[in-house]
Amino acid sequence: MKWLTAALLALAAVLAGVLVSRQVFPQPTGGTALDTPVSLPALRLVNDRGQATTLSDSGGKLRLVFFGFVRCPDVCPATLANLKNTYAGLTPGQRERVQVQLITVDPQHDRPNVLRDYLNRFDPAFTGLTGEAATIDEAARVMYVANMQVQNRPADHSAHQVQGNAQAGATHEDTDPEDEVPGGATEAARIHGDEVRVVDPQGRFVRVYNNAAVLDGELARDLPGLIRVYGR
Repeated sequence: MKWLTAALLALAAVLAGVLVSRQVFPQPTGGTALDTPVSLPALRLVNDRGQATTLSDSGGKLRLVFFGFVRCPDVCPATLANLKNTYAGLTPGQRERVQVQLITVDPQHDRPNVLRDYLNRFDPAFTGLTGEAATIDEAARVMYVANMQVQNRPADHSAHQVQGNAQAGATHEDTDPEDEVPGGATEAARIHGDEVRVVDPQGRFVRVYNNAAVLDGELARDLPGLIRVYGR
C-alpha cells in the first residue's frame, strides 16, 4: 500500500503544480486566435544588423510582430512604447523567450542601420526586419496586413476595418506628405495594419491583437499565458 500512497501523493503534487501554473499564467483570453495557424514562408529579409534572415525564422522565441516604419509620426511610436513597457514587465526568464520585432513597410528608407537606431530608442532587445519592397509586400500579404502607399493625401488615423482570411484589423494612414522631411514625402505616406501578431517559435502565425487591445493592456495581461501556451 505504500507504493499506492506514494503514487497518489505524486499525482497530487502534479495536479497542484498545474493549478498553480494556471493561476500564475492564466490562459490568454484576448486577441483573436487563428483557427488554423499560418506557417510563414521563408521569405528572404535582412535584420537590423544587416544579416540575412527569413520571415519564418523565430530563433526559438515567441515573436510579437508589428508592421510599421521609422517615419510614422504617432501610432507606430505609441505602439512600440507600449510594447517596451509590456516587455519590461516580464521576468528575465520570460524576456529570454520573447522577441519584439518591427517589420518595416518603408524599406527604401528603413535600411538596417536606420531600423537599429530607431529601435534603440525603445529597447535594444527589439529587432527589425527590412528587405526588398516586393518581399515586404508578400510578408504583409501572408500575415493579413494591409500595406499600401498613399500619395498626396493628408494623414488620417481614424480606424478602418480590413478583412483578412482569419480576422479583421484596424489600419491607419500615416504622415502628411507636406509635413515630411525633404527627400521622403510620398514614400512615408502609407496605410498599414497596426495590429501586433503573435508568431510561435516554429514560425507559425497563431494570434493577433488589434491596436486597442495592445494599448489598453490586454496583450500585456495575456503575454505570460501566451509564453506558456505557444512559447515552446
